Parts: sequence; C-alpha cells; structure tokens
Amino acid sequence: MTQVEWTQIFQSKANTLQPGDSWHLEFDENIVPDSPNPGWKQYIRNTTARFKCTKCTRSWPSNKVMVVFHMHLTNGQGIVKARPFRQNCKVCHEAPMVKPKITSENINILLENLMKKIRIKCYNENLERGDRPFRRVEVKSPHEPSHCEACILGICTKDSTFMY
Repeated sequence: MTQVEWTQIFQSKANTLQPGDSWHLEFDENIVPDSPNPGWKQYIRNTTARFKCTKCTRSWPSNKVMVVFHMHLTNGQGIVKARPFRQNCKVCHEAPMVKPKITSENINILLENLMKKIRIKCYNENLERGDRPFRRVEVKSPHEPSHCEACILGICTKDSTFMY
C-alpha cells in the first residue's frame, strides 16, 4: 500500500481517539529504534509483507518485517512517525534495500494495535497489553539477517511476538 493509503487508514482510526485531539502520521526513515526524542513514546511491531528486488524483479514474502513507531501528544496535537524496515535480495550482488509491500489487512491490524498503544502510552488508559496478531503468509526459506535492515541495526528478532 502507498503512504496515502496508510494515512487514510490511520486517520480513520485516529478519529476514535480523544475527542478534540488531532493526530498526524508521517514516514521518517531517520527515526532510530530505542532512541525516541525526549517526551516521545515508542512502539515496535513486526508484520508480514512482500518485497520485490529492483535489480532482478525477484519477489519474496517475509513474516519478519519490523515497523517502528514514535508518537508524541502535546496540547491535543498528536504525531506518529513510522519507519517500516527494508530488506534486500539475497540473489543479487549489492542489491539495494527495498521497502515492504504490506497488505491493507495487515496495515489495518498494525494501526489498530498502534491506536491501542497510543491510548496506553499517551492517554494513560489502563488496557490489556496484548496485540491483535497479523495475517501470516507461507514462507519457504528462513529469515536472512544479512539482508534485513532491522537485523543489521540490531532490532530484528526471530521471535514473531516481539513488541513493546
């Protein structure tokens, strides 16, 4: 899905948060996992996506696609910065990292879980801590840490339930 579609889904879900508050989603490839700016909260979740190499057009699925969210609320104005992590082709030499293609169903699940985290971390609501699981796909080969941007940066995990 495109960033516009992410934003549309985000806005429809954010409208269910505190009346009068407004929230905005932006993508930021520079946010650093485990280092949110002062006053910001973090949520990291993995999901499923497909990737397509821009060199050879090979495509592959992955159930280990990390997405980092940093969120902040001040005076009724909320902002969420998102960074889906990339992977590269294991067949091509020096293949560029490519962005994940996440299905609308899994974006909906990610953003539903994000709204719950916003309610817990920004509005101090006491909610259950569990997340709704994402829709997995069949993957025929193991996760390749040397081709995963999140693994290279040390935040990927082989535990598919990783979250906070």
